[in-house]
Amino acid sequence: MVKSIMVTRDKIIQQIQKALSRSKSVALVGPRQVGKTTLARQFLPFTHANYFDLENPVSRARLSEPMTALEPLKGLVVIDEVQLAPNLFPVLRVLMDQKPDFGQFLILGSASPKLLQQSSESLFGRIEVIEIRGFGLEEVGIENLQTLWRRGGYPNSFTAATEENSNQWRRNAINRFVEQDLSQLGINVPAPAMLRFWTMLAHYHGQIWNAADPARTMGSNESTVRRYLDSLTQTFMIRQLQPWFENLAKRQVKHPKLYFSDTGLLHYLLGIHTEADLQTHPKTGASWEGFALEQIIKIIEPDEVYFWATHNGAELDLLIFKNGKRIGIECKMIDAPRVTKSMQIALEDLHLDALYVVYPGLHQYPINDRIQAIPLQLFDQLTF
Repeated sequence: MVKSIMVTRDKIIQQIQKALSRSKSVALVGPRQVGKTTLARQFLPFTHANYFDLENPVSRARLSEPMTALEPLKGLVVIDEVQLAPNLFPVLRVLMDQKPDFGQFLILGSASPKLLQQSSESLFGRIEVIEIRGFGLEEVGIENLQTLWRRGGYPNSFTAATEENSNQWRRNAINRFVEQDLSQLGINVPAPAMLRFWTMLAHYHGQIWNAADPARTMGSNESTVRRYLDSLTQTFMIRQLQPWFENLAKRQVKHPKLYFSDTGLLHYLLGIHTEADLQTHPKTGASWEGFALEQIIKIIEPDEVYFWATHNGAELDLLIFKNGKRIGIECKMIDAPRVTKSMQIALEDLHLDALYVVYPGLHQYPINDRIQAIPLQLFDQLTF
């Protein structure tokens, strides 16, 4: 059971404030149920006439004639779950371009800009996009690290009163996603097939992706499973970490690596429902490494992020570009990290400015003069 805590999201709120200070329109995009609506209501109460929740029939009715409804408004206008009304996009473009005295839009969407852009080739690029994910370690505190890893970062899962309630919430969220959310986004995939694929994908967490084996398992073709994977990626369920490759002599891996964005959903699909299940499951190490990877990306906010691997076995979990520097990161669920040949190759071949081995321990220490071991809970103390 999670102790009653108040999770504040000051960092994201400041991001939104800064974006609104310099842009006429800001989009908050991310999966459903990660708190986008709660954040938007920090800026405009849902009872305000300028607040439109497109899951609410009253709001949808008010926007049945969107230009008539929106053109007279002043100040901030919030449109929640914008993907449910793709006909709005051309109207928003007109208001942004032709009415300089119009106020500002704060738009919330449960899909990637690329997917939303299919509804309007002109809207995105005119607005500033902020990606929202579930709770992070910086927000919940290091004392809740284990719970965050086990339950994931969705607020209703993380804060559930019991483990059973958390598991039930995730079960319902997964079913709703495959049965309703995908079709609302125009993704026409049979729910049983997507649930089967998603469950199978849990066993590929942390692995390099090749469509051939999953296609055989599904009794389908490679283009179909790629489409399924892209759908999960564009709705923030899966992170496809792309490979970095340069003009080096070594043959390098050029397929993406797959991670579940939320370990709570990963654990449910793997049948991990308790702390004991988590500690004894064969995917525990891969789960922790994916969890650490997501937290690190949230903390660093990199300019670019990749993984690197060669066909000779050298690899690096994360290659991060930040402020002109190349930072290498290895995530290891071990008690005492040591230098490996793979780390030494990565340092030299990739010309790293620093290499950190993130592990679930308590102490930061130098492994050698160029490599530092650092606990995940201390990672936010680094500066880049």
